[in-house]
Amino acid sequence: MLERLHEHVISELNQSSRTDTIFVVVAVVFNLIALGINSAIASNDFPSTSEDIVLAAFIVMTVLVNTIAILGLYVGRLTRTKLLAGLVAMYQDNQIDKYYDQSLVLNYGRRYVLFGAIILVLALTALVVPLTLRVL
Repeated sequence: MLERLHEHVISELNQSSRTDTIFVVVAVVFNLIALGINSAIASNDFPSTSEDIVLAAFIVMTVLVNTIAILGLYVGRLTRTKLLAGLVAMYQDNQIDKYYDQSLVLNYGRRYVLFGAIILVLALTALVVPLTLRVL
């Protein structure tokens, strides 16, 4: 039974990692596409009202997509923390915890912060560059 529980926790950790990867990849790709589209629209010397509406729509979408991605990573971080705490407790109960370096749990947390920072920097770039082109 313990082995099945261990397999289940590992499976949940793998699923959590895949989900986190999807959030990061979608946010990065979206930000790069939004940066390109918004920059092209914003660099027009004689913008039309429809271009302004499209630019505004992409700005709103950029904020929404990145907010969802950051929230998704936050939930993923909480999930991973709980699963790893259970795994460590299981290892301690079976006196095999010496084979698992618990500093890995902190490293996972740091990794989530770095993923969030990447998304935030790209989101800000996708917002600031087109707005700068439009204003200046």
